[in-house]
Amino acid sequence: MKYIVCVKQVPDTSGKVAVKEDGTMDRSKMATIINPDDLNAVEAALALKDRNPGAKVVAISMGPPPAAGMLHELLAMGCDEAVLVSGREFGGSDTFATSQILAGAIQHIGLDQDDIVFCGRQAIDGDTAQVGPQIAEKLDLPQVSYAADITPGDGKLTVKRILEDGYMTIELPTPCLVTCIKELNQPRYMTVKGILEFEQKPYTVLDYAALENEPLIEKDTIGLTGSPTNVFRSFSPPLKDAGITVEPTADGIRSMVETLSAKHII
Repeated sequence: MKYIVCVKQVPDTSGKVAVKEDGTMDRSKMATIINPDDLNAVEAALALKDRNPGAKVVAISMGPPPAAGMLHELLAMGCDEAVLVSGREFGGSDTFATSQILAGAIQHIGLDQDDIVFCGRQAIDGDTAQVGPQIAEKLDLPQVSYAADITPGDGKLTVKRILEDGYMTIELPTPCLVTCIKELNQPRYMTVKGILEFEQKPYTVLDYAALENEPLIEKDTIGLTGSPTNVFRSFSPPLKDAGITVEPTADGIRSMVETLSAKHII
């Protein structure tokens, strides 16, 4: 039994955004973090493993070689194996290309009858929420998105799916795919034992040569040039004007009211 978790390394949105001339982000010049929703997916997989010690958690990510550091963190958190899908041919892929590459990598790893694929709801750099569902479609898996609670059963999962106006409870057979939201759980931290032992765990790099014969990967629709969609323009948002400090005095409050009135805010 495997719990396969798709994880993405994303730019730290609290830092500076660097953009290349072709409109794509220059990730080498930006601080990166593990996509927050993906950490909830990792925790969901680890929590199920805690209930079923015979299972293993496999973290998989598509990205440049430096993404290895992120995968090492996940191994230190408790994941049993890590797989990095990395190759220049994959660079600049949109969601359509990324999902087929990850689906091909998952098929390459092997998907058994009782396996579950976990994804975060969406990545904070694209906010599309498309990759998880697209992976499920390409692997022909039943799927549930926006999972707020997961209850395992014999060959099935019962998932409470959060909606804007309530909840929906869905039962689906395994293998399946579930996308997770932050309300699902609280991700755990790395442990000292995990940090000391992560280098002993299996770590695999799958490049283009390893996956080029996977039937799910269409060679002419991957990478920056093959992706059906491309970024028209990327840019850093303009800085806002500095704020004004108002002293909590009668004159200060009077001045604030006059300023807001002049701007027709009040």
